[in-house]
Amino acid sequence: MPRLDILPQRLPAGLSEALGRSVGRLGVTPNMISLAGLLGNALAAWLVTREALLAAGLVYLVFSLLDLADGAVARATGRATAFGAVFDAVLDRLSEALVLAGCAWYFGERGEYVQAAATYAALFGSVAVSYMRARAEVNGLTMREGLFRRQERVALLTVGLLFNGLAVVVWLLAVLANLTAVQRFWLIARALRKNDGT
Repeated sequence: MPRLDILPQRLPAGLSEALGRSVGRLGVTPNMISLAGLLGNALAAWLVTREALLAAGLVYLVFSLLDLADGAVARATGRATAFGAVFDAVLDRLSEALVLAGCAWYFGERGEYVQAAATYAALFGSVAVSYMRARAEVNGLTMREGLFRRQERVALLTVGLLFNGLAVVVWLLAVLANLTAVQRFWLIARALRKNDGT
């Protein structure tokens, strides 16, 4: 399948290995990092509901960056496991859902119900993008392609929180996440039809 990426999914190999080995020497496991990321994102979600958007953006950025560290530690220390991959993926989805739910709460409390609806649409799109990847893998396909994957969504939401642009960003996320889900569906359908000879 063609690569249509905006941001890289992993750190460069040399940097990833150095980071993984350095953190691994501290006795920190990949699953501990994944769990810390979830807790940090839960804190960011709570800060959003308290209308502390700048603080929420900083916390969200820092703890979302841990998503780059857990995989690096797993690979560098030989602790990469199937369970760890699933654990990380589930916590990533939960982290993103919590922060978007916090944003929907924020808009709802302010009586901005259209923006709240857009946030729920963004949440649906983010789940759909991940679901398309899961369905692809069930059918023996790899699916890392997509215009707006998790790293792009995290980057855009961070910008919205840090620079007081959340109302605009949730609309962009709603459109781009759902377009990415459609894009992935099209890529999967094309690949499966090719495999079926139709």
